[in-house]
Amino acid sequence: MSPEDADELLQEAYCRIAMLDRTDHIDRPSAYFFSIVRNLLARRHRRQRVVSLELMAEIDAFEDGPANTFEEELSDRLLFDRIVELIDRLPARCREVVRLRKLEDWSHRQIATHLGISEKTVESQVRLGLRAVRRMWDEQEASAMGRLRARLETGAAGR
Repeated sequence: MSPEDADELLQEAYCRIAMLDRTDHIDRPSAYFFSIVRNLLARRHRRQRVVSLELMAEIDAFEDGPANTFEEELSDRLLFDRIVELIDRLPARCREVVRLRKLEDWSHRQIATHLGISEKTVESQVRLGLRAVRRMWDEQEASAMGRLRARLETGAAGR
C-alpha cells in the first residue's frame, strides 16, 4: 500500500469516528479505531477485481487483542446482517445456492444433489451471486460516501 493510500484510509477512519453522534460507548478507543481501519482495508481489498484469498483470510483473522470487544462483535454482526440482506435480494435460485454455499458451508456436490442441478450450475450461480452482492455492496458504499461528503461540505459551509 502506498503512503497516499494509507493516509486516505486513516482519513476515512477519522471521518467515520467524527460522524458518530456519541463516543461514550467506546471502551478502548485505539482498538475501536484500528477495528474501523481493518474493516475499511478489508472492504477496499474486497472491491478489487482479483483478490487474494490468503490476504482476505489474514485480514478477517486479524484481531486487535486477545478477545473481541463489544464494538468488534457488534461491527461483525452488523456486517454479517448487511451481507445476508444483500444475499436475500438475489433471484430465488441464486439466493438459495449462495446461502447454502456461503452461509451453510455446503459443498458444490451437496448443493447440486439437493437441488437436482449440476455442480457446474452451482459454481456458476455462486459466482454470479457473489458478483451481484459485491456490486450492491459497492453501490451502497458509494452512496454512503456521497452522503458523507455532502454532510461534510454542508457542515464546512455553515461554519
